[in-house]
Amino acid sequence: MNDTPFDFKDYVRARFFPHMWCPGCGHGIVLGSLLRAIHELGLSKNEIVMTSGIGCSSRISGYVDFHSLHTIHGRALTFATGVKLSRPHLKAIVPMGDGDALAIGGNHFIHAARRNIDITAIVMNNRIYGMTGGQFSPLTGLGKKATTAPYTNIDNSFDVVELAKGAGASFVARSTVFHATEAKNILKKAIMHKGFSVVEILTQCPTHYGRKNKEGDAVQMMEGYKNNTTKIGSKKLEKNPNLIQRGIFVEDTDRPEYCEAYDRIIETAMKGNA
Repeated sequence: MNDTPFDFKDYVRARFFPHMWCPGCGHGIVLGSLLRAIHELGLSKNEIVMTSGIGCSSRISGYVDFHSLHTIHGRALTFATGVKLSRPHLKAIVPMGDGDALAIGGNHFIHAARRNIDITAIVMNNRIYGMTGGQFSPLTGLGKKATTAPYTNIDNSFDVVELAKGAGASFVARSTVFHATEAKNILKKAIMHKGFSVVEILTQCPTHYGRKNKEGDAVQMMEGYKNNTTKIGSKKLEKNPNLIQRGIFVEDTDRPEYCEAYDRIIETAMKGNA
């Protein structure tokens, strides 16, 4: 653990600031929670590799002063898998948005989960494609509006937690940008977990999603996360079962990790050829 004071500037590439996120975007809060988690864990910047694809969320890999790869849309987990297999000692962190994680990147998401490769996937769920103009995504939700759904969206949304659980992720959690300290503590556990970790963080996009769906400005949207979520198993669910649950849903430490299992296969093969 690291007891020294946290200084944001120690972990970012200052030359790329000010950032490109819109005023009120929640992604900066996600970045803050992530960097505080890394600081409190006492991890060296050289121990971390961050891989991202394309989108608002994916700008994070350019802002942080770690080993980083800003790759192609939907393939962030693929690149991270290659990095992890070649350098298994590194902590692999993959921040993704709706598309990178669950649209074009959906196939990679479920297979990384079933393999249980030691990667921390952060799904920054703002329910919209923000960078490209506000198109609806796999997380937008039924009846919501977007630039490509002006008369409301008719596609059901994925439940990130249930999808990750069903695909076999060995660590699955959810938090929000309103609960920034909770998100930080969950990220600490996810990063240190040996296996595929999925952390969904609800984060607002007032520019596109909030404006189109009349959910107010950034402050009002964050108040929505406060009022419409609750901890797993809370008594509040008895009165309002529609509340979104937050916390750690899966923490399985018994499943074999993919890189370690792969190394054992290589050892077995080498003995057979001796």
